[in-house]
Amino acid sequence: MSKIKPSKGAPYARIMGVGGYRPTRVVPNEVILETIDSSDEWIRSRSGIATRHWASPEETVAAMSIEASGKAIADAGITPEQIGGVIVATVSHFKQTPAVATEIADKIGAGKPAAFDISAGCAGFGYGLTLAKGMIVEGSAEYVLVIGVERLSDLTDLEDRATAFLFGDGAGAVVVGPAKEPMIGPTVWGSEGDKSETIKQTVPWDDYRNGTVEKFPAITQEGQAVFRWAVFEMAKVAQQALDAAGITSEDLDVFIPHQANMRIIDSMVKTLKLPDSVTVARDVETTGNTSAASIPLAMERLLATGKAKSGDTALVIGFGAGLVYAATVVTLP
Repeated sequence: MSKIKPSKGAPYARIMGVGGYRPTRVVPNEVILETIDSSDEWIRSRSGIATRHWASPEETVAAMSIEASGKAIADAGITPEQIGGVIVATVSHFKQTPAVATEIADKIGAGKPAAFDISAGCAGFGYGLTLAKGMIVEGSAEYVLVIGVERLSDLTDLEDRATAFLFGDGAGAVVVGPAKEPMIGPTVWGSEGDKSETIKQTVPWDDYRNGTVEKFPAITQEGQAVFRWAVFEMAKVAQQALDAAGITSEDLDVFIPHQANMRIIDSMVKTLKLPDSVTVARDVETTGNTSAASIPLAMERLLATGKAKSGDTALVIGFGAGLVYAATVVTLP
């Protein structure tokens, strides 16, 4: 018989507060057209993107995260000292170590929480949310701050016609805390590593360091392959998340998919046969693809504009490089 005492965590977890930060510089498609042979009409028709935000030198991964975190903590009605864990999902923090989560924890006044970064591409927020839920139910933290943050402008090849217009910068954060009833459903997540070449960094950092290549590494992707995978395979994962939560599309109030591409979003809505009553996040139009930050940023905007309200039932799904994915049903704060 084990001598280990059972954990004393909460029975369930919930999202208590949300906050977002978008850089002050707004970049229209016309700026992108200075370096690629395309048109505003083509970019909008292919992606639905009209503008995106690019960070200034002062708007670092840490600085944007701190701004978003402060809003989320205030929205949750707790103090920074109560935070027992900080999880940062990002692929664009250029220091290999230490984790930027430790800097953020210190700067927001969180004390000595568990703090670490995760790399799960555009599914990073979903991965972080699931880890936070586990920490709370297990009892290792009462409140966990989950941040999705990117400075993808640093990893964008402005001469790559396939991707130059896609990416934006920003940070979104949520506070996850205890609940007395299920408010974050089971997570359906996984990976398909055989497709890892479809979204990737062009070359490893050491190739650039050693002078093997002269061009700074960037993110590239095989657009059609990614589109087909996202539309057909991720719709199945989204349905699995609904089934795992014990609900149907008729029970949904809000759908918040990763803001990769408007065509992908619209195709998933059609495949899932979502009712017209379901509010669909389409933040990609003015924010672009912000990878790990896209879901919390879209969630924050829906709540701030009144298009979604506290207590709504929302399906969230992230998917991207790896290829990895994570989907779950949540109650909005």
